[in-house]
Amino acid sequence: MASILVVDDELGIRALLSEILTDEGHTVELAENAGQARAARERARPDLVLLDIWMPDVDGITLLKEWGSGALLTMPVIMMSGHGTIDTAVEATRNGAVAFLEKPITLQKLLSAVAQGLARPVPRVATILTVDSSGSDPVVAADVVTVMPPLAMVIGPQSEQTFDLNRPLREARDVFEKSYFEFHLAQESGSMTRVAEKTGLERTHLYRKLKQLGVDLSRSKRGGL
Repeated sequence: MASILVVDDELGIRALLSEILTDEGHTVELAENAGQARAARERARPDLVLLDIWMPDVDGITLLKEWGSGALLTMPVIMMSGHGTIDTAVEATRNGAVAFLEKPITLQKLLSAVAQGLARPVPRVATILTVDSSGSDPVVAADVVTVMPPLAMVIGPQSEQTFDLNRPLREARDVFEKSYFEFHLAQESGSMTRVAEKTGLERTHLYRKLKQLGVDLSRSKRGGL
């Protein structure tokens, strides 16, 4: 089993995640802020980190960037947030996170993300050499960069849906929105009226949006527009 560091400023979240992961056989370290997280990472050398974005001292994205720039991102990091957006998820994964979990986190989503994170290859470290233009000392510095494998996100109403975020932001947003509307169409048995009410869009706007995203409306027509 693995050593997992849980970083969250909410005591209830830390306790719940610790209980679940301990029951699964993992060893769990807890931290409530960035300072404790730094110390725990150095002390325990975790196999995986669950890192909350919104914390009072240093936010999770900033800490993630810090670990990445310092060549300390040698373990998979899964970001967590109760206010997640596609832009936040893209920023997190661009900076080295392997997945993004939206709160409240269900047991199934948590265990699935942890299993996938632990199964990923360990990030490799690439060394970029800086050459002295004078030629007297050919190598004067070595910048260490952590290189992460392709990224995925777990977010939104679909507990099992993942999105490839190794693409331009516009494309990633379109894929997410298409999946979002397809989910609600399925939930509402194709009723455009109920989907419009649930998503907060006017029916005409919703219809144009679905056509733009390439959503198959044949099921919606059978269910009644």
